[in-house]
Amino acid sequence: MARTLISSGSSFEREIGYSRAVVDGEWIFVSGTTGFDYSSMTLPEGLLEQTEQCFRNIEAALAQAGASLADVVRVHYILPNAAEFAECWPVLRRYFGEIRPAATMFAAGLADPRMRIEIEVTARRSPG
Repeated sequence: MARTLISSGSSFEREIGYSRAVVDGEWIFVSGTTGFDYSSMTLPEGLLEQTEQCFRNIEAALAQAGASLADVVRVHYILPNAAEFAECWPVLRRYFGEIRPAATMFAAGLADPRMRIEIEVTARRSPG
C-alpha cells in the first residue's frame, strides 16, 4: 500500500511543510494537533475547549484515513504547563477511557503562546 498524506487544509501545513497525518499501510501517524479550529482559524482560550478541538481535529484526520479513535494505540500529550494536565483529564477520559492507548505527557513550549495543549496520536487500522 502506498504512503498517503492527509491534510486538514490548514495553512500551517503548507507554510511549515508537513501533513496532518500520514498513512503507511495499516499505520496512521497524526501530527501534533492543537486546538485550532481550521475552518475559522481561531483558537479557543481555555484548556478544556482547546482539548476538545484537538480531538475533533484528530477524529477528522483519522476518518480521512479510514480509522477512528478506537484505532489509536499511542498518544502523546504536550502542555506548556504540566500543572494543568489534571484539568483536562475528564476530557481525555471521555475520548480514551475505554480505548486506553499507551500514553506519555510532556511539558514543553508550543509554537504559539496561546496554545495550551498539543496531542499527537499513532493509530493502527484493523485488517479487513
